[in-house]
Amino acid sequence: MKGRAIRLSAARRLVGDLMRFSIGIPRVTVQRQMNIRPLLDARRMSDPRPSWTALFLKGYALLSKEVPDLRRAYIKFPRHQLYEYPASVASIAHEREYEGERIVLLSTIKTPEDRSIPELETQIREARSRPVLEIKEFRRSLKLARAPALLRWSLMWLGLNLGRKRARYFGTFQLSVYSGLGAESLNPLSPLTTLMNYGPIDENGSVTVRIHYDHRVMDGASIARALERFETILNGAVVDEMRELHRKAASTGASPIGASIAGMSR
Repeated sequence: MKGRAIRLSAARRLVGDLMRFSIGIPRVTVQRQMNIRPLLDARRMSDPRPSWTALFLKGYALLSKEVPDLRRAYIKFPRHQLYEYPASVASIAHEREYEGERIVLLSTIKTPEDRSIPELETQIREARSRPVLEIKEFRRSLKLARAPALLRWSLMWLGLNLGRKRARYFGTFQLSVYSGLGAESLNPLSPLTTLMNYGPIDENGSVTVRIHYDHRVMDGASIARALERFETILNGAVVDEMRELHRKAASTGASPIGASIAGMSR
């Protein structure tokens, strides 16, 4: 049966290149069934409600601040070694429409542990809504994807294996979720040390959270303990910030998330 050949777009080449550098990583998954009812209740108090992406991002960034292993990377230049970063850089996957095609592009947020939930929400929304070529990371990635293969692969290898450059161009951890579509990924690939994702959250606050990690950098028991601590952070520090935002909003009569987003968008 005769079909048709479809030329690879720049975005599809980009995904292929990322998979090229992800497939050889000895990645293992650890998951934990969490109950985040306190966070669910705190989120319901906000109008508008922050995205779950922003809340999990803030919690995972705070976790990474406590757990140095989550800020480490296995690099190969000038020798095989671990490289530890002083702070996190989050890499977030977004589905965008570009040139008539739905594509996945990655944006980064530096030091998310030091940013407020409204600020994280603003940056996430902008990456999801602004024209693709107005986002620096998207524009840079698509430009690289149009370069000859050997040049692309060489630049990506250097970016992933030069300690000081890796976090800048790729981040220290990745967040990629489909829970808003009622689905979850069981075996995602990433060239980064950890990728965190979670499934749909039920009305009682029950959710499955996974950390997919590079076994060269850390071991499963460390991840299991990190997940336990992650649940505590989500129901503790993140809830406390949400309640403080609500308290300030109540005293001023303003929406905590909406006002912050409007202020940072001007």
